[in-house]
Amino acid sequence: MVRIITDSTAELHTQLQQELSVSVVPLAVNFGPDEVYQEGIDLSTAEFYEKLEQAKNLPTTSQPSPEQFLTLFEQAKQANEDVVAVLLSSKLSGTMQSARLAAELSGWQEHIFLVDSLSTTLGLQILVRRAVELRNAGYTAASLAAQLEGERRDIRLYAVVDTLTYLQKGGRLPKAAAVAGTLLGIKPVVALKEGKLQLVGKARGLAGAYVNVFKQITGASECLDTSRPYALGYTGNPARVRPFKQYICENLHLPEPPVEAIGAVVGTHAGPGACGIAYFAHSADRG
Repeated sequence: MVRIITDSTAELHTQLQQELSVSVVPLAVNFGPDEVYQEGIDLSTAEFYEKLEQAKNLPTTSQPSPEQFLTLFEQAKQANEDVVAVLLSSKLSGTMQSARLAAELSGWQEHIFLVDSLSTTLGLQILVRRAVELRNAGYTAASLAAQLEGERRDIRLYAVVDTLTYLQKGGRLPKAAAVAGTLLGIKPVVALKEGKLQLVGKARGLAGAYVNVFKQITGASECLDTSRPYALGYTGNPARVRPFKQYICENLHLPEPPVEAIGAVVGTHAGPGACGIAYFAHSADRG
């Protein structure tokens, strides 16, 4: 049996964790010395966005401790299970480092395979969903991890950000640009590429930003692979994801994808009102 582990930025709520048989290690969000919450455990998504909108300062986020991973690795050892841990990008967080240290301490290291997703949130989730498909198809832990490391390069994650304020507060955008963008009604389109957040487009108004993403999805090198998982998500306001869902179902004639509320860690930087899509693009190796 292969045990699959991920972290809380994969946006797998409790019921989904149970359905997929996946264990989740939480990251933390910190609003102050006495307000540290474990994502998905101590603070609901709705409560987080209420607190975020009222906060004078942007909260900070922190990676799980090695001890949190070690607990799960030791449970796997006792159950004689191999482990595949699929985690958020090592270029965004030290979560992979914590897991690596825990594996070294576990006495089960040769049975633990760590996969850097080079993604987070929806991109991480679809790689975890893919891991579940492969596990259920009978892949060993070693072959599963190797397959994921090959397929992760096909992941595309695009998001429309409603306000530039939170990117500016988090140091990802100069203040002057954020103010000017807000006044002009500019909506940025961001993507995760090679494990890092990048600005890939800008549009006047939300409608233009959505169209920008739709063009990416149907582009020759970005075209959505319907044989593998895809997902939609939003921060705070579920209505913002509606155009993505409509495009997927009505324009591309695909089954309705999972729609997830994006949690505290990613929401800290994106702010409320963002929405996005993650999918696997057609790989040259797959045809």
